[in-house]
Amino acid sequence: MEEKLHHFLDKAFTPYGDFPARTDVTNELLTNLVEKYQDLKKQGMSDDEAYQAAIDSFGNVEEIMEHVPHDAKNQETKPEREPGLRKTLKQTLREAKALMGLSKFGATVLKQADLSDSNLAGEDFSYSALNETVFDRSDLNKATFRATAITGASFADANLSSATFAASALEKTTFNGANLSGTKFHSSALKGATFAGAMLTNTDFHRSDLGSVSFDDQELNGVIFNGSALKKTSFRNTTLLDVSFHHTDVKHAIFDGAKMDKVTYALLKGAGAAVENVKIV
Repeated sequence: MEEKLHHFLDKAFTPYGDFPARTDVTNELLTNLVEKYQDLKKQGMSDDEAYQAAIDSFGNVEEIMEHVPHDAKNQETKPEREPGLRKTLKQTLREAKALMGLSKFGATVLKQADLSDSNLAGEDFSYSALNETVFDRSDLNKATFRATAITGASFADANLSSATFAASALEKTTFNGANLSGTKFHSSALKGATFAGAMLTNTDFHRSDLGSVSFDDQELNGVIFNGSALKKTSFRNTTLLDVSFHHTDVKHAIFDGAKMDKVTYALLKGAGAAVENVKIV
């Protein structure tokens, strides 16, 4: 896996050419990525899940390069004679690594904690253990949860608009009454999660497992289920407007009594979904 991560870094820095500090920078960042990968494996992730979560944490290479000198005169060409340049290089490496760092909530254990009614907007909970933690009614606008264990947690009536959940374990998590407008659930496990009364507008469930989840009697507007697992997922009496199911097996999803626009209906019918008992609006 170290070789695969090295290839990822090599590709990320390709647009910047063979600048003098490239080897030092990539070696430092590779060490950081390998450590994160190993930590994620210990949390029970598969090889592919841990790899994806690790590279997702990498951030923006353009921001990293802003801290790294590009020309040879600023590099450590003669370390034994130019200690000042050596210090500068080490400092730039630390700054680059800091861009991959975590917030005060990152990589922490908060199992069964009570964080209800809290202002947590923009916070980063990546790589943390949050099983059965309560976030009810909290403001989590633009919060980030990458490779986070959140099984059995509660986000009832919370504001999760524009929040991001990536490669996270969300089984049996409660989102009842939550604002999920623009929320991203990418490659996450959501079996047994509940969404009763949640606001589902432009919510993105890309490549997530929603098996047996119920969206009954909900209104879904602009929601994305591309590449998701929907075995026995229920949309009974649900209104679906501009909902996307690209590359998704919908044959075993339940749409009895659902209402949907013509485009959504056509896409579902073409994919083999059971849409005999739906109404076009």
